[in-house]
Amino acid sequence: MNKLMGFYELKAMGLPAVDWKEYSGQESLDSSMLWTIRCAVYKGNDLNLPRLVGAESHKAIEFADSLKKKIGDNGIVIFYPYFIAVKSGTLNVFLDKIVIEAVKEDLWNLVTFSKRDVTIIIRDKDKEYYGNAEFLSEEELQKILKHVSEIRRCFKDELTCGSSIMLEWSFAYNCDIHRNKAGEQYLVFYEARTV
Repeated sequence: MNKLMGFYELKAMGLPAVDWKEYSGQESLDSSMLWTIRCAVYKGNDLNLPRLVGAESHKAIEFADSLKKKIGDNGIVIFYPYFIAVKSGTLNVFLDKIVIEAVKEDLWNLVTFSKRDVTIIIRDKDKEYYGNAEFLSEEELQKILKHVSEIRRCFKDELTCGSSIMLEWSFAYNCDIHRNKAGEQYLVFYEARTV
């Protein structure tokens, strides 16, 4: 499963996922919000693709138009409202274990800067903590883990063949154009792929 398939799978599974929409070039984005623009390709390397995160609507549209021209018929451009991440990480679901890595604020701190506040490895009821065991509260951990059975159900074939399913997540807030938090904190998944 590549990034593009992962976007569709997240929607289909009913996990709390970003409310992304495909960008056609005809959209007008609400100027009172910040936006994220991403892309996915139908085939080939889909790592480190261009993206724009937390941009005002006019800049987001300009970037999306340019990206749509660049990607052409080889993929899609998507957009969704920007959110402020408080904690982020990966959930890697294997047939026999679960690995959660978490970091303060944005996932970029983990994947780009190799920072990590905690890694949790779960086998049956046993949990091994590496790093700050208090970083995720038990409530936050359970909010993430409650989706594992659905992930395993949906990807039974991939897991049985030895792959794992990795999802990116954040505990986040909506925000206004000035990056002021709005509303309640929520869990959101925004990427899924086989590893």
